[in-house]
Amino acid sequence: MTTSFKTRMLSGEILVGTFMKTPAHEMIEVLALSRLDFICLDAEHAPFDRGRMDICLAMCRALKIPALVRVPAGTPVEILKALDSGATGIVVPHVNTVEKAQMVAQAARFGHGGRGYAGSTRWAGYATRPMPEVLQQSIDETIVIAQIEEPEGVQAAEAIAATDGIDGLFVGPADLAVCYGKTNPADPMVLDAISDTGKAAKAHDKAFMTFAAGAAAGPELNKLGVTMFFVASEHAFMLRGANAEADALHDLG
Repeated sequence: MTTSFKTRMLSGEILVGTFMKTPAHEMIEVLALSRLDFICLDAEHAPFDRGRMDICLAMCRALKIPALVRVPAGTPVEILKALDSGATGIVVPHVNTVEKAQMVAQAARFGHGGRGYAGSTRWAGYATRPMPEVLQQSIDETIVIAQIEEPEGVQAAEAIAATDGIDGLFVGPADLAVCYGKTNPADPMVLDAISDTGKAAKAHDKAFMTFAAGAAAGPELNKLGVTMFFVASEHAFMLRGANAEADALHDLG
């Protein structure tokens, strides 16, 4: 259930999900049949407009699979769109200062200067639930994840992790590699940054997560403190499956 996902995440349970790049509710239906623990709609790097994000989140809530949204920017407008539409939580890119972390956390939480309250959204039950219940749901359910993908973010990771309202740190190995002038996310400099970010998350009892191209990367990432894995995407899964079947049959020749 979505209401228990935050507790599972913060407990350090191994959780496995994927980025969804195809803005189609049919894809949600298929992925919900898998043994994945969550789905993350990638509204930063894939063509999710408000309408298509809305229908995908409706399907996630109907099928009771936790849905995160990687928003295109950490603005109050983008955060509100995702949460009101039914997202269990948000992944916010390029959080490289404690000030950004504070702004993001405030925008995702109810309170003075924070998330605007509307009881008539999908997330709130379309005006069928009392305000105290809806406000408690935000405390129990809503997840805010700061994505650390620049050297400045690594340097500020301790303060970002200590920010009230930030529930987890997502380290972005590809962007870090590019920022460090490297061409391999497994470069020792990148691995050191992942390790440092993981230590910051652990010091403040926050969840630690990252992207993994496949399960083979899991053991080494887990040694660095990662307990929540965003594995590839449905695009990668389709290509792997298609190529495996094609290669097996081509080998007949």
